[in-house]
Amino acid sequence: MSDHHPNDPFDDLVRRALAEEADRVEPADALPEIQARIRAQRRPAARRPWVLTAGAAALGTAAAIGAFTVLDDNAKTAGDDQIAGPGTTTSATGAPLSPTPTTGSAGPVPAPTTPHSATTQPPTTAPKLTTAPSVRGTPEPIRTTAVPVYWLGEKVGSTTAEPTVRLYRTWMKVVDARPALEAVRIMTSKEAGDPDYYSAWRGAKVSSVTRADGVITVDFKQLPQTKLDAAAADVATQQLVYTVQGAMNNPREQVRITQQGRPGSVLFGHVDTSRLFTRAEASTVQALVWIDNLTEGQVTKNPVTVTGIAAAFEATVNWRATNLKTRATQAGYVNAKEGTTFSPFAIPLKLAPGEWRIEAYLISAENGSVTDTDSKTVFVK
Repeated sequence: MSDHHPNDPFDDLVRRALAEEADRVEPADALPEIQARIRAQRRPAARRPWVLTAGAAALGTAAAIGAFTVLDDNAKTAGDDQIAGPGTTTSATGAPLSPTPTTGSAGPVPAPTTPHSATTQPPTTAPKLTTAPSVRGTPEPIRTTAVPVYWLGEKVGSTTAEPTVRLYRTWMKVVDARPALEAVRIMTSKEAGDPDYYSAWRGAKVSSVTRADGVITVDFKQLPQTKLDAAAADVATQQLVYTVQGAMNNPREQVRITQQGRPGSVLFGHVDTSRLFTRAEASTVQALVWIDNLTEGQVTKNPVTVTGIAAAFEATVNWRATNLKTRATQAGYVNAKEGTTFSPFAIPLKLAPGEWRIEAYLISAENGSVTDTDSKTVFVK
């Protein structure tokens, strides 16, 4: 030990104990005394174990043993956690078997003992190994919450003045403690669950989402490398803004986009991130109709009620349901709660068992063409 810790107080303690014990030893000719003791038949053979060993060598051995006894007592008062490590269960030969878990005892933990020589005989039976029962509390359940995650989808019947993509909302379960961060991770790395939806943020790696002074900062290790036209780039940027604000349940807070703590990168080839972003008017970036209670491939019972959101002229939402095996079709329309503004609608359907494609769409008042649509494929039991 002194080779590695020349100033170790433990080492000094050993040396002092040995020196003090050696000073008390006075060598003498003990042979006559030993012979006299042997002749005394009625007297005990030995009162002290060290007398059985002849000469000064026996006294030296006893001194060493006494020194280590003093060391052990002093060590316990000096702080066991600094001298001895965690308790260890050993085999009959003294080799460690496995750690013994501590149970919060206030007493010192003894260090494992080892044989003093190769001739030491092990006990005839192995010691009974006991393991303290592990104390395990019931883990606290992870709380989850549903948050909106937005995706891009191609718009039907777009004109040259409109973006070719729109935002579509889905609901995802995330960890309640950090909903915005988890929502962005889904948006950047997961599939939407609908083949008609996709994300322009694939390949981005988010680091953190923080809020301070009315600004939400989304920091990325790496921003997306996708190139879009200018109109689509604006909608793709709003995909992040809508998702983060929705997860934090505050559509009024501004959003800052940084990469490794620094703003100023260019998104999608057009969008300068040195400025703060606000939520764009919904009618300019959101799909004008979507189904929000069904997921692609969902198994459902009959009757089926389809619900969604639409901003429809005269509140009219058209629908069509097609059996993908028999090609049987049902069609009709319902009215949303309000016209021209985003409001809920519901479509009650009675469908035979099988695989169905359900569509909700809007029709242009000018030429009768389909302008916006959303669809889900479900299995009816």
